[in-house]
Order: sequence, then structure tokens, then C-alpha cells
Amino acid sequence: MNELTRAYDLIGDIHGHAGKMEALLLAMGYMPSGRGYKAPEGRMAVFLGDLIDRGPQQLRVLEIARAMVESGDALSIMGNHEFNAIGYLTVHPKSPEGECYRPNRGSSAKCLKNRAQHAAFLEQVGEGSTQHHEWVRWFRSLPPFLDLGGLRAVHGCWDDEAVALLKQAGWMPGSVLSDELLAAAYEPSGRVRWARELLTCGLELPLSEGRYIVDKAGHRHDNVRVANWRHWAEEFHQLALVPKGQEEQLRGMEWPAELVISAIEGSPIFVGHHWFTGHPLIESPKLACLDWSAAADGPLVAYRWDGEQELSNNKLFWVRESRHAD
Repeated sequence: MNELTRAYDLIGDIHGHAGKMEALLLAMGYMPSGRGYKAPEGRMAVFLGDLIDRGPQQLRVLEIARAMVESGDALSIMGNHEFNAIGYLTVHPKSPEGECYRPNRGSSAKCLKNRAQHAAFLEQVGEGSTQHHEWVRWFRSLPPFLDLGGLRAVHGCWDDEAVALLKQAGWMPGSVLSDELLAAAYEPSGRVRWARELLTCGLELPLSEGRYIVDKAGHRHDNVRVANWRHWAEEFHQLALVPKGQEEQLRGMEWPAELVISAIEGSPIFVGHHWFTGHPLIESPKLACLDWSAAADGPLVAYRWDGEQELSNNKLFWVRESRHAD
């Protein structure tokens, strides 16, 4: 069966909640097989990244995802949390202190923040263990995007220029993130870094002076994520992806001069990353965000794609309860 005729079940951010993951797979007809699950005939799962951090069963999530990838029952892309895990463990070759690409060995505010964000994963995997190193090696094999012909999948947001740039650099499906590419992905103001951040984290823009956003962890930010796929927006606050209750802080903010958006053309796009809340809905006939805060109290959401070029809400599928208690 070729890629254009295969049906896919795209699954949003799991963040270590294996109970919800297994409940969703079972509800969609996937059957336990070895360490993972066997896909229904003609279907394949696609994990949209952020398998780790936060949840209580991160090793089980990784075991299932990797087993399914290796058996041909799933594909997986890299989320920003998998990329951060690589940087957290890998020593920066130019650091005189032996610090990692993602600083965590000192006592600075940045180091403390990075350790706190990654603490649950480190506790469960065993920081510095053989198992820790092995999972980070596997993370390097996860591509930052997938173009499956009839659909496109990325963690943060799709951008044709960023995809082309990473392809040219040699970072694409079927390749492994090399040391050289990792260095380029952390190079300040580098093009590979720009592309990686855009694809795994989405578009972020600075806020007007005096405006700020407080994230779910209580950290203050002077930039904001932007839903640059909302081509119908007339005011900037309609694009801003902010925690619930902070929308009014952006009302009346001028449209950034550098921001140009247009309708999505070509195959539909699936993203995660953005912590949507409420009742799951597609964003448009050409884009669906499948992160509906499963790491908190939200559902784990999938889209059951069968070749359609216009998405619809009746193809969304989700579970709210775990197969077993977390």
C-alpha cells in the first residue's frame, strides 16, 4: 500500500500519559502487540511529538511509540520537548565549563528553569543512565516534519521555506540529527536554528512594549505564539495563542508589520504544541491542531484521516479517561 492510499490516525501531544495513549489506541481499533500496538489493516498512527515531560508514565509512552515505529505501525515526528532533551544531555563542544547546549549544570535562573521543566523525565529515565542516553539517541532519529503526500505533519507550524532549508541541510525523514546539525540548530541567528524553532515551536513574535504573557508555569514572556494559519483574522489578538484569561491583554495591539498570512494551499496540515482547551474542533478545512491539553485535564485527540483534502470535525476522535489510573 503506498503512502497516498494509506489511512492515518494523527495523535496529539501525549506528554507521558500512557493511560490516555493506550485508551485512545484501543478505542480506535489498535490491538496490543508485544510492547506496542498493531494498527488496523490499512491504517497507521502518526505521533505529533512531545511524547515526554510532565506525565507519570513517560517510559511506557516511549516504549509504545518506539515499538510501533519499528514494527511499521506508526510514524513519529520530533516535538520541542524531544529536541530539548537532546540539548539537555549533549555537552556544547565550545563551552569552557562543559555546559550542555541546553544549560542545566549551573545555578543560573535559566539552568534552574531547564532542570525544572525536564525533572519528571529525568526522574523516570534515570538522569545520566544508559537508558537516558539510549532514548536521547532515538530522539535524534525523529524527523522535524513529515510530508506524506496527502497530508503534512509538524509539531509547531508548517513553513515551506523552513522545510526546504532543513531538507537541504540533510535533516529530514530517514536521517539522524548529526552533531554538526545539532550545533547548527543552536547557532544564534543561524538559519537552521530559525527553521527548527519555527517547525517545532511555531511562530513567536515580540509583544509591544509593556505587554506580557504569563504561561501555565507562571513564567513571564514578552513574546507570544501566533496562529499564522488563521488567514481570516482581522486583528492581531485573533492570532495570539495565549493562556485562557489573558486574551484581553492583546486586544488593540497593532498588527506587526513583518507578519503576512495567507490561506493554506495544498495538502492539509496537522500540528500539536499549542495547548488548546475546550471541545476539540479543527481550525479550518486545511489545518487541525491536535494538542488539547492531554497533559492536564484535557482529552488526548486524534484525527482519523482517510485521504480527504478538506478536514472536518466529524473525523476528530478523542478520549478523556485513561485506560488505567495515572
